Amino acid sequence: MDLDDLTPESLLSQGLQALRDLLGPTWQVTLQPPSQEARSARGLDALVQVQSEGDSVFTQLLIDLKKNITPRMVAEQLLPKVDLVRQVNHYTNPMVIAPWIAPRVQLMLREHGIGYIDLTGNVYLRVERPAIVLYTEGDTRAPRSAPARTSKATLAGPKVGRLVRLLADVAPPYRAGELADAAGLSLPYVSRLLDTLEDQLLIRREGRVITDVDWPQMLRARAEQLNLLRHNPYVGMVAPNGIPQVFNALHNLLTNEPSQIVVTGSYAARMVAPLAVGGQLMLYVPAGPHTPDEIGDDLGLLRVDKGADVLLLRAHDKVVFERTVYEGGVHRVALSQVVLDCLSGPGRMPAEGEAVLDYMETTTDSWRAPQLPS
Repeated sequence: MDLDDLTPESLLSQGLQALRDLLGPTWQVTLQPPSQEARSARGLDALVQVQSEGDSVFTQLLIDLKKNITPRMVAEQLLPKVDLVRQVNHYTNPMVIAPWIAPRVQLMLREHGIGYIDLTGNVYLRVERPAIVLYTEGDTRAPRSAPARTSKATLAGPKVGRLVRLLADVAPPYRAGELADAAGLSLPYVSRLLDTLEDQLLIRREGRVITDVDWPQMLRARAEQLNLLRHNPYVGMVAPNGIPQVFNALHNLLTNEPSQIVVTGSYAARMVAPLAVGGQLMLYVPAGPHTPDEIGDDLGLLRVDKGADVLLLRAHDKVVFERTVYEGGVHRVALSQVVLDCLSGPGRMPAEGEAVLDYMETTTDSWRAPQLPS
């Protein structure tokens, strides 16, 4: 999907064709001349009449075409227009058509009764008369060629994790320069990242001061860009004497010779929010080429190609070792890192990540620092 070649006319045409395909041949979807509602709500691009054959009842869809739409655009641009339209005509239904609409934006649109269509198959429309209920799911991630070319940073890449972790682990207020110093990142890069987070309504600022962070949604948004086992190359091991013996060996190893070996994944989640039993023990280790085998020997593990019950993950970035917690005789990653790893992990791990998020929301004062480290 090449946005450079996607004109508003083409976007509208493809969106309406998707609507016709879903409704079927007994429905008519017809472009109408601009109405008073469209003239009143500048920026809404087309008026479409939807009617079933043989039925005198019809509905009108007021279309807003977007090449890209963010939560901030919904809150600050679209909702005021929609409120104005509904004051003029309660029976006109707003709808957004875009190449791709992110899951969080879809949720915001549904919550405000706004229909949407994107060209990957995400569709929502609910009308009382005539009775229409459409809801389909398409791509949950932006197609590779879909994002418009922009200088803004994205939530992908290892350096983003440093800022996301810091914003989650430390309560505001703070400024971009303070975050850049604490995270070891350049100020221009941090400024671009903060612009992106503000567009997603994940942070709020008063002037240059960040006053609020929606850290649960921010961690979810960051996790959507990750794949735990792909971004952290791992070595599979088997524990011949069982997982409890691995914990004993790990405790002794850390006592005698402290090193960067930290528990993450299901076992880390279970320390604060037990949801299930079993699963693979995942340990972050430094990213040296022979480190997993050396640590495996120290812990009494055997390397295997299949059937591993222990995974030694070469950390993709040093941030996974920051603000670790000593608990149960071992070190585990910080709760924000547990969430990121579980939400981006396989199997039942995303559910475990959500359980940890629930725990974090009820115990914020116990884990979130009141100010940035000096």
